[in-house]
Amino acid sequence: MTELLQNLIDGLGRGSIYALLALGVAVIFGVMHLLNFAHGELITVSGYASFWALGAGWSWYVMVPLIVAVSVATSLLIERVAFSRVRGADDFTLLLTSFGVHFVVSAIFLLYVSASVKTFPRPTWVTNTYAVGSLRIEVFDTVVIVVTVATLVATTLILQRTTFGLSLRAAAADFDTARLMGVRSNSVIRGAFALSGVLAGIASVFWLMRSGSTSPTAGIDPMLKGVLAALIGGLGSLRGAVLGGFTLGLAEVILRSRLPDSVASLTEGVVFLLIALLFIFRPQGLISVPHAERV
Repeated sequence: MTELLQNLIDGLGRGSIYALLALGVAVIFGVMHLLNFAHGELITVSGYASFWALGAGWSWYVMVPLIVAVSVATSLLIERVAFSRVRGADDFTLLLTSFGVHFVVSAIFLLYVSASVKTFPRPTWVTNTYAVGSLRIEVFDTVVIVVTVATLVATTLILQRTTFGLSLRAAAADFDTARLMGVRSNSVIRGAFALSGVLAGIASVFWLMRSGSTSPTAGIDPMLKGVLAALIGGLGSLRGAVLGGFTLGLAEVILRSRLPDSVASLTEGVVFLLIALLFIFRPQGLISVPHAERV
């Protein structure tokens, strides 16, 4: 029982980061009906900003708001340079554009910075633990879980109790009708990308604290985790994104601890197999979401 509780706590800590990534993916999908495969590049850019700033002697107390700001600015820049130019295109064109952004950002860092992995110091408390009975809980996991829950509550309040949130929900339900009712498409879409950037920035803080490194392809893994978590939970659902993130994190931790040592390295493959089975029997994900019209 102790081992199971330990795995649950570790899985929730890991899944919280996936949930934050999935939230950003879900926000963009809800408004534009776009599965944004360029979402991970926000972590790549934030990672290099962290490397340069920490190398210049900045502390992590300053880095946290800087990473969020860089993530938001990058998200808005990507929307302005890439997605605003193909906004009226079909879904396949938007999907190709998101892949194109991913490869362009990776190529820029590869050509003009370096192909090597850049490392930077992590906060000293990341590896600290504390005891609760027979359990050893990481301070990092506790902070991630608390921040994820607070972020979900704050995001829900923004969507439910602000004019921007009302416009965003109206656009997600039916963009054409929302525009006829006076909702400005440019403002809503840019607001969605800004909110997605904030969520990705918060996820970036914890991802970079945990990894302590970045590279031109650093965004691939978090992008895949975020997209998978959003798909598991149900695309377009914020609650589903969080549920999908926790589910993915728990599955990875529990499988890694339960599988024999000889096949433990195949945990990722087993997780993908389970996800494939989920999509066969429940293709809409864990939470069904009405189809959202795209502008």
